[in-house]
Amino acid sequence: RLLTDKAEQFAAAQVQLDSLSLVLDEKIAEVRRLGGDVEKLERIKRQLETDKRKLRYDLTFTSHHYALKISDYQKTLGLNESYLNRLKDEKGALQARTQSLEKEKHSILLENEGLKREKVALAQAVTKYSVENAELEQKINQAAVLKASEIRVSAIAPNGKERHATPLKGSRIDQLRIAFTLMANPLARQGEKDVYVRLLDPNGAVLRENGGGVLWIDGREIGYSVRHTLVYENGDLPAEVLFRREMKYNPGTYAVELYAEEFLIGTGEFRVR
Repeated sequence: RLLTDKAEQFAAAQVQLDSLSLVLDEKIAEVRRLGGDVEKLERIKRQLETDKRKLRYDLTFTSHHYALKISDYQKTLGLNESYLNRLKDEKGALQARTQSLEKEKHSILLENEGLKREKVALAQAVTKYSVENAELEQKINQAAVLKASEIRVSAIAPNGKERHATPLKGSRIDQLRIAFTLMANPLARQGEKDVYVRLLDPNGAVLRENGGGVLWIDGREIGYSVRHTLVYENGDLPAEVLFRREMKYNPGTYAVELYAEEFLIGTGEFRVR
């Protein structure tokens, strides 16, 4: 009967140690999954495996000795359960914080998208207003342009006699007098104004003398015949320009163009026979 009892106690100890080994494996796997420290549990597991091997050949086996060992293992597992619960709580808190940060990130991304759209809309509005301001400024500049009216061309003969009737006699032209009136414009700036007179022969070539040159109109370079500077004081201003050249005037219709401040301000014509 004594041997039977001892065999039963031996078998019970083996079962309990095997059961503890399985529980330890589960705990180690769970702690590792939660990111915890498994070094202590693995050390206990190695000791447990050592005890299991010793049990097979322990000739001095007593149920009391192994009951104490098993009790120690169970206490250790109980303490580890508290550590495991703390890991679970920490992981839960970390997951909650992660979710909160993800929500914040999503909110910030949405806000950034909104800011980007606002920035694009603002840039488009600035561009639109810049274009409108440029167009308005151009309209104001155009509105401020002086206009020349009553453009008349007369011929001065070598003897000083002046002829107003057209057609003019080409052989008797020593100088041309181009008379015109700058019309009052309250938007125009007062002060000195350069007026460029452009005379074109019947073939469209620019007549030139020593005072001729080039100017820029609408982004292109054109020649002019003579420049005249006058002082504008915001009232109708009669003016005249003399043009002289040595070459003969061929018969035909000549064009007169007046420019000021990069704008065409008046046109006229005269005929030569």
